[in-house]
Amino acid sequence: MNLQDIGYDSDFAHHFNQLNNDSLSPCRVSLEQRGLYAVITEYGEMAAIPTGKMLYETEKPVIGDWVAAQILHEQPPKAIIHALLPRKSKFSRKEAGSRVREQPIAANIDTVFVVTGLDQNFRAARIERYLTLAWESGAKPVVLLTKCDLCDDVGEKISDVMASAPGVGVHAISCVQGIGMECLANYISAGQSVALLGSSGVGKSTIVNYLLGDSVQRVQEVRDDDSRGRHTTTHRQMFVLPSGGMVIDTPGMRELQLWNADDGLAEAFSDIEKLGESCKFRDCKHVNEPGCAVIKALGDGTLDARRFENYRKMLGELHYLERKQDAGAALTEREKWKNIHKQKRKIGM
Repeated sequence: MNLQDIGYDSDFAHHFNQLNNDSLSPCRVSLEQRGLYAVITEYGEMAAIPTGKMLYETEKPVIGDWVAAQILHEQPPKAIIHALLPRKSKFSRKEAGSRVREQPIAANIDTVFVVTGLDQNFRAARIERYLTLAWESGAKPVVLLTKCDLCDDVGEKISDVMASAPGVGVHAISCVQGIGMECLANYISAGQSVALLGSSGVGKSTIVNYLLGDSVQRVQEVRDDDSRGRHTTTHRQMFVLPSGGMVIDTPGMRELQLWNADDGLAEAFSDIEKLGESCKFRDCKHVNEPGCAVIKALGDGTLDARRFENYRKMLGELHYLERKQDAGAALTEREKWKNIHKQKRKIGM
């Protein structure tokens, strides 16, 4: 296996060489499932496990990561992951539930395909949420509108998405009919990594099968009544394409909460951010302030009210998350000093 074909470049080589350990080899994580891994090495793909020390590290490997591992040439061969190399991009969300914790989904991605169906699954607000996290990751987002053969107003839907996704490529495709599929080749080449993200039932695994030219990923029919699938993909997996490049398939996400996405929000809603720069007051909240360019745009119809409300909603989420993180950090600091004082009392200081 030529590692350069799967994204190993001079930056990763530099970080790996700094480890100065001849017993380790650079590998890329190709599968992650409940703490079990597979990695692609120069000898091929093999199972991998992290060292005991890594189990207690804050950052654990995710799909797409480059790691330094010891290759055990046994039958079958396996790898022991010793270190995680610095990432060039990372797609994360807030962990589902009440805990304020980051959940990385995939790393070292060049392009994110935000996939949504042109059926009952279609929601412009959901696309904007995916785009916010995609921009924040450091990867380039592209929107794929699947099942265009089942939609009567494809042109109108494309226009709606383009208005919600400034600066982003938008493509309507149909894997069943082969419509528009040629556009995918523009984003995938040797050494490039693409991740497919979207809800269950939008056709991510079908796109993977198309790119691989084989039915590698199992797919199921989507229910007609609500366009929901059955979460056919249950784990994240990366595939090497025959034409070069890598594609990462992910399970459908029922919940997509934001995580530290200030820059991503500004990029996804760059039109609103640009309008805000023209407001009379620098700290304008766009509610009822005089000279507000955003309120003016809402009034004359040049800014969609739904899009602005979604922007405000996600901005509020980020502010709430920031307050929760600050409270958590303060609690951790108090606990640290409480333990320090306790230890001092024990030794009579």
